Amino acid sequence: MIRAVLCDIEGTTTSLSFVHDVLFPLSREKMDSFIRENWTAPELQPILDDLKKKIPIENPPPPDVVALLQAWIDADKKDRALKEIQGRIWKEAFESGKIRAPVYPDVPEKWAEWKRQGLSIYIFSSGSIEAQQLLFRYSEAGDLTHFIDGYFDTTTGPKKVAASYEKIANTIEMNPADILFLSDMPAELDAARQAGMQTIQLMRDSVHLVARTFHEI
Repeated sequence: MIRAVLCDIEGTTTSLSFVHDVLFPLSREKMDSFIRENWTAPELQPILDDLKKKIPIENPPPPDVVALLQAWIDADKKDRALKEIQGRIWKEAFESGKIRAPVYPDVPEKWAEWKRQGLSIYIFSSGSIEAQQLLFRYSEAGDLTHFIDGYFDTTTGPKKVAASYEKIANTIEMNPADILFLSDMPAELDAARQAGMQTIQLMRDSVHLVARTFHEI
């Protein structure tokens, strides 16, 4: 019996193109000005100190940190410091109205239906929790955060590792078998199933017809 639905974002609730063609380029473009303006900001020092350790020179200047972060954006690196900084850049863009996040039209419809049925809804994404909240608060369909019971990011663990899904189940105090995980990524689905969750793969952006056997052709 399903008691909760755990959703991925990219390719599941939101198109891959929005993340890779809008959010990533925006953070890359704004990275230099953001780092320079916040170089001495107290709340950012733990993140910047961590980044400086990854650069093989003593006391690297802002341009070196910017270059590192931009290289990570280009490589789609799942680094916590990068995700935190991207989230701060996106926050300004969302709150100013410069961007709104598209969601597939069936998402708010099904979320409303699942809530009426008494199901809980959670998000698990490699983006920071703040970035997830911004995306659903400032979506083209309006504020969808009232549907969501909780958020998980890579501070919980990697998305392709079963232990991450076990930790999520423990956190929300549910049996993994009572949780349905939705994603477009087979490796993530494999990890969730290994942890005992039920899984369904989304094929949102596929331009090909899908068949599991010749009998479906």
